[in-house]
Amino acid sequence: MAKLSLRQMIDRLVATPSVSALDPKLDMPNRPIIDLLAEWLEHEGFAVELLELPGNKANLIATRGRGPGGLVLSGHTDTVPFDEGKWSGDPFRVREKDGALYGLGVCDMKSFLALAIEAARAFDDADLKEPLIVLATADEECGMDGARALVEAGKPRARRAIIGEPTGLTPVRMHKGCAMERLELTGRSGHSSDRRYGASALDAMVDAIGAMRELRSELARDHVNEGFEPPTPTMSFGRIEGGDSPNRICARCTLDYDMRLLPGMDLDALRGEIHRRVARAIDGSGVSAAHSALTTFAPAFETPATAEIVRAVEGLTGHAAIGVSFGTEAPYLTALGMDTVVLGPGDISVAHQPDEHLPLAHVDPAIATLRGVIERFCVRTEA
Repeated sequence: MAKLSLRQMIDRLVATPSVSALDPKLDMPNRPIIDLLAEWLEHEGFAVELLELPGNKANLIATRGRGPGGLVLSGHTDTVPFDEGKWSGDPFRVREKDGALYGLGVCDMKSFLALAIEAARAFDDADLKEPLIVLATADEECGMDGARALVEAGKPRARRAIIGEPTGLTPVRMHKGCAMERLELTGRSGHSSDRRYGASALDAMVDAIGAMRELRSELARDHVNEGFEPPTPTMSFGRIEGGDSPNRICARCTLDYDMRLLPGMDLDALRGEIHRRVARAIDGSGVSAAHSALTTFAPAFETPATAEIVRAVEGLTGHAAIGVSFGTEAPYLTALGMDTVVLGPGDISVAHQPDEHLPLAHVDPAIATLRGVIERFCVRTEA
């Protein structure tokens, strides 16, 4: 098999659909993309291990070199669903326009896996005093199932890791935790001509949201970390559904919401406070409340500013490490004992939307940075 060019790898990865979603009708296997990566990495001299997951999904752990320590270059293989008809071209075909590559996952974050392979090509096995590991995971976008499976398996083992999420090549050493929650209110239907005939879950939801917005303001007042933008925890109401007809009192109303917590905040304590405030807000309405988690909590993450990997990537990129609000698999690699930095090409602002793209100007600097990190931690380990 002839080696593919960087652009050919990116094209093949984007052309291989791997949507993950909570809706089973949209969810897809990632195994076809894992099989592609396994073939390429074996051809590059990596020893490849697959960690199977339900639903024809898998994680891939590819290793070159032996010994303790080592460096992980990690990316997730899945994408979010796409908006049918909103793209200016086929989401699964990479297009080059105005100095950027366009395609689903080209920024978030399939291209990083191709960049990691391209960066590794600069080194021979004899160069590596500590192992270089390329890690590709499943289901990052809807529950971190792949990363959780890695923690359960206790692998891979390394001293340091870079996760190539789009950060504009600015290193990220901390991010907020993410919880996606549901509030379901149940009342009693009845004829809309007289509210006494029923108990409106929709009216009660208005009061519940008011109480939650008040708590949101208090959280922003009481919890501030200037290392983040925005520097406070957030609560976002993303989806609401209720009722079936204007002439019937609404018997059921559901709210799905997202919370981003600063490092050190206690999710269970916050959940308890939300439950108490909602209960007070709907007291006497004849409506009951049920709370549930839509996904498993993705924890906050923080690597010390003094960690060697942080200092190294700051020197290579010329940028001080920052904090961000979006979540990654970093907490799970940290749980495996790795000092972790999030660092990749592209901008998170174009992810999860039509015409996602990756600036071509980021490609060469990304490869150079990755090669610098490999040189520092796998080749020149005594530095």
